[in-house]
Amino acid sequence: MNQASMRGLIFVISGPSGSGKTTLLKTVLLDRLLKNKLAKSISVTTRSKRSGERQGRDYFFVSPGGFLRLVKSKKILEWTRYLGYYYGTKKDFLEEKLKAGKHLALCLDLNGAKALKKLYPKNTVTIFIDAPSINELRKRIRGRCSKTKQEEINERIKLAEIELKNSCAYDYVLKNKNLAQASIKLRDIILKEIRG
Repeated sequence: MNQASMRGLIFVISGPSGSGKTTLLKTVLLDRLLKNKLAKSISVTTRSKRSGERQGRDYFFVSPGGFLRLVKSKKILEWTRYLGYYYGTKKDFLEEKLKAGKHLALCLDLNGAKALKKLYPKNTVTIFIDAPSINELRKRIRGRCSKTKQEEINERIKLAEIELKNSCAYDYVLKNKNLAQASIKLRDIILKEIRG
């Protein structure tokens, strides 16, 4: 699709485990100034539907074989495997929304952010959510993963350190010291970009 025909923007929110990116995105999507301007992109996944989740509202649920067919036929823009399940961004869903002038937001890892920025350089705004310090981040990861094996905690911390080193590749870096203040800053970044 021709980039000039796409009027919407893609806001990619990234950050290490424990940075608060998912909570911030949920908060911003409910903000009265963004409620009718910004929507959450709906990902494709191979994990099972949880109680209360609906097909096409929360996720597009597919089988592992179905997911791999979508990847092979280039209908998935970017994808990852996490905890044994595949997650990806559906090309036709995203392009349909952008063409209609809708603005989308999604949480992606570093590779996903790079992939969308490369595919849609004029439409993608990347925002990295950072914790106040690496020590605070380690504390948050350990707190969130109290029932998790030490190896997985160490893996998350190692991945967080790699992500922090790559934060300079993003359009914006936002420190999440205080959720309420960080939500306002994130909202203001999105509004500034939408208004151009």
